[in-house]
Amino acid sequence: MNGKQLKNSILQWAIQGKLVPQDPNEGTAEDLLKEIRAEKERLVKEGKLKKKDLVFSDIYKDEDGKWWENTGKETVEITEEIPFEIPSSWKWVRLKQLVSLITKGSSPSWQGVKYVDNGILFITSENVREGYLDLTAPKYLEEKFNSLQSRSILTKGDLLTNIVGASIGRTALFDLDDNNCNINQAVAIIRLLRKACNPFFLKLLNSPFVIIQMFGKTVETARPNISLGSVENLFIPLPPLAEQKRIVEKIEELMPLVDQYGKSQEKLNKLNEAIYGQLEKSILQEAIQGKLVPQDPNEGTAEDLLKEIRAEKERLVKEGKLSKKDLVLSIIYKEDDKWFETVGKETKEITEDIPFEIPESWSWCRMGTIGSWGAGATPQRGCSDYYNKGTIPWIKTGELNNGVVYDSEEKITEKALKECSLRLNKVGDVMIAMYGATIGKVAIVGKELTTNQACCACTPVLLYNYYLFYFLMASKEAFMKLGAGGAQPNISRDKLINYLFPLPPLAEQKRIVEKITGLRAIIKTVN
Repeated sequence: MNGKQLKNSILQWAIQGKLVPQDPNEGTAEDLLKEIRAEKERLVKEGKLKKKDLVFSDIYKDEDGKWWENTGKETVEITEEIPFEIPSSWKWVRLKQLVSLITKGSSPSWQGVKYVDNGILFITSENVREGYLDLTAPKYLEEKFNSLQSRSILTKGDLLTNIVGASIGRTALFDLDDNNCNINQAVAIIRLLRKACNPFFLKLLNSPFVIIQMFGKTVETARPNISLGSVENLFIPLPPLAEQKRIVEKIEELMPLVDQYGKSQEKLNKLNEAIYGQLEKSILQEAIQGKLVPQDPNEGTAEDLLKEIRAEKERLVKEGKLSKKDLVLSIIYKEDDKWFETVGKETKEITEDIPFEIPESWSWCRMGTIGSWGAGATPQRGCSDYYNKGTIPWIKTGELNNGVVYDSEEKITEKALKECSLRLNKVGDVMIAMYGATIGKVAIVGKELTTNQACCACTPVLLYNYYLFYFLMASKEAFMKLGAGGAQPNISRDKLINYLFPLPPLAEQKRIVEKITGLRAIIKTVN
């Protein structure tokens, strides 16, 4: 459980009456409702409220466990789910029973009002944060906005809640003495009759319980929004006023501890992630050096495998399934503490560093030896025939997920595939990103697809594709160094096919992958 989850749990306990004990000497929510009702009647007589504001709602449960609502005019069964039990001294209410006003603001552009450097403080949903107003970048309007929107002029003690967009339900308290402030149409005023209830309701309205209610009542448009009518009819669990105060005090007492817990949990999570990353990195390094599983002489040698790869490539070239350029076999061997490489009829000493020792049954080769490598391309953007109604997945480097890729954000057509010299990658091919911030990211093809020019893919020949996949993952830092130096880091197909590759026998490749998979699963479980 992280800090946010713990905070939400505390708020949930609070609004269910489980955070502090009930005290019969503190009265009941029914008493509080009667006081609010009497106050509303007084304000109606004085002309400060309208008769329609004098709403009545009595929510109760019968002996059969059914919930009913008496509105004064009729009694109807409540079809909405009552989410949890509350103490007997509490009361389920509609929010509109407790307020003198619920309204929203307006857009300045609708009213023909301009922004100014000094005028009416104008509050939008961006200013309304969870529990507080953020006025670090205040906006101001011409004075005439208040005369046009007098109903939404703020008074100290108003609760402001967002009713449009992703921040629906986020609520803050307006506690400024300035009465020259207004709001836009994305913010609603909730003006409680008893200001003493504000601290509890600030916690309540920011609780997941209320926010989930609000999102369940939203109108689906380009930006979801909740109507004022839905806000008025929110189900609210109401405690006695004295208990509200004790609940808020308890929450305030616990929040510093929750914050401390959250920070500690974040540090622990980062440490776990770092340990997981380091362990995974160590496992992959051990794997590609032949140290993760024991060698088995009955599984043959990589030298035997290289001969089979050569024969298979020759067959594929004859059948037209492979280009002659892919018929490259690099044999690397050590003699008198020096390393040599034979390609075709030419043998030369290797001047680059051989990065580590490998088992005797393994062989060093170039990555071009173990498969057919090819980069993608981008069909001309201006040609609609290449994209409209396309069905072939076209992968960009950001979509490589260090796993299996089955689909893409963009698709291309068969026409684009044929006319733009795109490589159609087969299921099981291994892809790697060659450019920019994603350099070294890898993925396995889960469905026939193609890629842009920043991706290179390999069709392995008599090589276990997951061994290549994990080798590329283990080599990410080396690829990043190899690509450094330019304005945008990049590696090319030529750099990839000439990169040194530690080749185990095929059976050992499969055992290595099985071991890696098992160890990664264990680490994730522990993490």
